[in-house]
Amino acid sequence: MTAHYLTLRSMALPVALLAAGLGFAQPASAEGPPPPPHPFISVTGEGRAAVAPDMAVLSLTVTRVGETAQAALSSNSAAMRAVIEALKADGLAERDMQTSEFSIYPRYSQPDPNRQGSGDPQPQIIGYQVSNGLTLRVRDIAKLGAILDRSVTLGVNQGGQITFTNADPEKTVEEARRQAVADAMAKAKVLAEAAGLALGPVMSISENTAQPEPMPLMRTMAMAKEASPVPIAGGENSYTVTVDMRFDLKPRP
Repeated sequence: MTAHYLTLRSMALPVALLAAGLGFAQPASAEGPPPPPHPFISVTGEGRAAVAPDMAVLSLTVTRVGETAQAALSSNSAAMRAVIEALKADGLAERDMQTSEFSIYPRYSQPDPNRQGSGDPQPQIIGYQVSNGLTLRVRDIAKLGAILDRSVTLGVNQGGQITFTNADPEKTVEEARRQAVADAMAKAKVLAEAAGLALGPVMSISENTAQPEPMPLMRTMAMAKEASPVPIAGGENSYTVTVDMRFDLKPRP
């Protein structure tokens, strides 16, 4: 009887462990599949606001040539000094004048391909060219035409670009932002209603701001030597803002 009792107890132990293992596994089988993703909608809105410019950024270049590099440099430096002094006399501050480029390189003769001789004709250095660029911030646009005239008279012989801008465009950009958000929300509302849903909270917003494009100077500086100032039309600067918005969607009430 004693041996039989010990055998029964040794068999009961694995049964108890098996029952315990099944108990631990039950919560995992009760979790179920993950919930479906929540619906949302993404749209892009655009807003524009315009304002008259109150500042112009102007690029001017003085170019001189000479038989030697030193001669070209001396001629160029003298002309640029005269331009800078005249601009200061016209009221431009030093902080609004900045050298934007400087280059010096040789000028070569063009060999005559019909010339008789042995070997290929080689180009020869016939002089040097020096260019010195100056970028100006003109805070009084009414003076822009006179500045162009004066600069040409004093030796500026190349023109770059005129960019009409604003010293503080933040209020205009804010108006463009408001229009962009309103545009995006209107689009999202129409799309949600067409799908039989309603807009929920905003999930994300991102923006991109486009600055006004530079306006090229449409003629060479050498041609702007009229007695009267060069006519300048500033127009308006248009600031564009685009926003990408993502909205939660919910059932229509």
